[in-house]
Amino acid sequence: MHWRKFSGEPINIPIKDAVETAIKKETEKGNKLKVCIGTDSQVKGMDTEFATVIVFLREGHGGFMYIHNEKTRQKYSIKERMLVEVAKSIEIAYELCNLFTEYNVDMEVHADINTNPQFKSNDALREAMGYILGMGFAFKAKPEAFASSSCANKVVN
Repeated sequence: MHWRKFSGEPINIPIKDAVETAIKKETEKGNKLKVCIGTDSQVKGMDTEFATVIVFLREGHGGFMYIHNEKTRQKYSIKERMLVEVAKSIEIAYELCNLFTEYNVDMEVHADINTNPQFKSNDALREAMGYILGMGFAFKAKPEAFASSSCANKVVN
């Protein structure tokens, strides 16, 4: 998996090591961190592109994020695509959750799913919420799910 910073600079070490380094650095500076993980996707022609982000929020001092983009030719219904987004976020959250526990960093998984039943993505809400909460993670959906609906949305090509 290839990760990069928002600047485009590649992250050439395993993502777990990069996240641990970032947590240590920010903690040494006295920053209280919260991490939000989210994924968004876009369909363009035959391709579906997913962008997963790890957003680090420094309490009162802005934030930064790490980004992973991935393309597939697989076809999805809207519901399937929403659940694949959630699965990608959970995969990363699960890989990193021991770090967050060890360093006492709050973490949320953000789903780009609308809580308004009038939107098609709402069909996936109950399953996504059960999946995320069942894994023991805090969950946010639109409009509070900024990691997926704003941050990942900006970096999905």
